[in-house]
Amino acid sequence: MGLSSLGVEYGSYILVAAIFLLLLTGQPLAWVTGLVALVFTFGWFGGMALPLVTARIFGFITEYSLVAIPMFILMAALLDRSGIAKSLFSGMRILAGRLPGGVAVQTLIVAILLAAMSGVIGGEIVLLGILALPQMLRLGYDRNLSIGVVVAGGSLGTMMPPSIVLIIYGLVASVSIADLFLAAITPALMLLGFYVAYVLYICWRNPELGPPMSDEEMAQESIGSALRSLAAPLFIVLVVLGSIYGGIASITEAAAMGVLAVLLISLARRELTFKMLQDSLVHTLETCGMIIWIGIAAAVLVGVYNLMGGNRFVADAILGINAPPVVIIMVMMLILLVLGMFLDWIGIALLTLPIFVPIVIQLGYDPIWFGILFAVNMQVSYLTPPFGPAAFYLKSVAPKEITLKHIYTALLPFIALQLTVLAIILFFPPIATWAIN
Repeated sequence: MGLSSLGVEYGSYILVAAIFLLLLTGQPLAWVTGLVALVFTFGWFGGMALPLVTARIFGFITEYSLVAIPMFILMAALLDRSGIAKSLFSGMRILAGRLPGGVAVQTLIVAILLAAMSGVIGGEIVLLGILALPQMLRLGYDRNLSIGVVVAGGSLGTMMPPSIVLIIYGLVASVSIADLFLAAITPALMLLGFYVAYVLYICWRNPELGPPMSDEEMAQESIGSALRSLAAPLFIVLVVLGSIYGGIASITEAAAMGVLAVLLISLARRELTFKMLQDSLVHTLETCGMIIWIGIAAAVLVGVYNLMGGNRFVADAILGINAPPVVIIMVMMLILLVLGMFLDWIGIALLTLPIFVPIVIQLGYDPIWFGILFAVNMQVSYLTPPFGPAAFYLKSVAPKEITLKHIYTALLPFIALQLTVLAIILFFPPIATWAIN
């Protein structure tokens, strides 16, 4: 008697429980998901189900859109190790001026530009933690404000094209990645605007939270040198996003063009070394390996679960809620928020989206709009404990006196701002879809 005798309802409960129990052992998500997938594949359908496993793996790894991911990760790795991002931050100093909270605002603007160059989050937070956090603390900025700006700003990569989150969503949901990129710009700038407004407001109420720069600090850089420092980063943004929206290149080709632009600029600045290139390639290989293994395991698990009838079971359960469609979407958002507290966004995307997106379409909603909601939701997940990877990224480079408790406390107002933007996009869909209609 196999697992199929339990029925899809109890099978679903056991599957979810098995994943969470195995995660408590500290094993990587890819191994946990893969093990559960194999147990249910052979336990439910028997030994003849092996072609199901191989077919799902082949279908996943042959997706052409996946080629863009290593290119964007490599571009981010090169930016992290070159002086381009550092010169961008230095060049923004003169533009921050003597405005209370100006350096924090500058950090947020640098963060959105870094996001537009690479679309990878972890490196941005580490980079800002090295460049911006010590400077704000040295200038007398409030510790919580400084931490929140670095982590929330560094997480904008989930929203701002070329976001890896949006690429994975487009791949799983079978929607245009270019349309996702175009739709995400307005919500990404909205998040930036909320962060900037919050910083300016609290620093206006209490200038001691973000003291203005002194004349000596302002005199260290001229406007001309500041503008020259901005030239290279803006050129990279233009190459990547301009080639996509100008119809010159596909997403994958634009990613490769971005890598080439970073390499040429690093070479011209005499920053390109064999060690830098080697470290960037190793980092890219490690990150892509993690994504691919999680993707393979999740593809098999979702495939076997759908054959079990799990997708129909979940759809019937969600659609069976006697509530308006918007409430059903809110339930999905709540599920994603809870999962985001414990799982990596890649696993969440690959495990939930194959089930959620068809329901969203059945309810009559635009999957592009839902993709933007998903990206905002995953940005929240980067900040929320106990998983909150953004906090761990910053902790790895923050001064020793800053603890994880300090970081999570500092993130609370920024999480509230993210949830506010999530609610606005939820109830006013045109904000996310006007650019593609």
